[in-house]
Amino acid sequence: MRITNYEATNFNDAMANNDWKARLGMVYSTNPDFQYATDDEPEVETLEPAKQDLRIWLDRKQRGGKVVTLVKGFVGTEEDLSALAKLLKTKCGVGGAAKEGEILIQGDHRDRVVEILLKSGYRCKKAGN
Repeated sequence: MRITNYEATNFNDAMANNDWKARLGMVYSTNPDFQYATDDEPEVETLEPAKQDLRIWLDRKQRGGKVVTLVKGFVGTEEDLSALAKLLKTKCGVGGAAKEGEILIQGDHRDRVVEILLKSGYRCKKAGN
């Protein structure tokens, strides 16, 4: 049986992406109950909206003088944070982002964001100026 260059390349790529690189330097263990430990923290379960305590801020720092509305205090998965950010961006009609547990909405939309969050069942209030 002859192996073509295409098959050899795919085989090498598959071997290069193996799981053994993620084992943090562990090559072999004789312990049958050994579990590979990683630094990955399990994601926090998303609290229901009534138990969330969100704070709405207006921020200009490190943004070249541009104003953004920050939503802080969300407890949950990144997917749920992104979904909430998408809802807020859509309802406000502006751009924004969800990163590091915060939602950034471009512009001063504090009143509108508080209104949307309260209608969605979240506990929130404006903080700062």
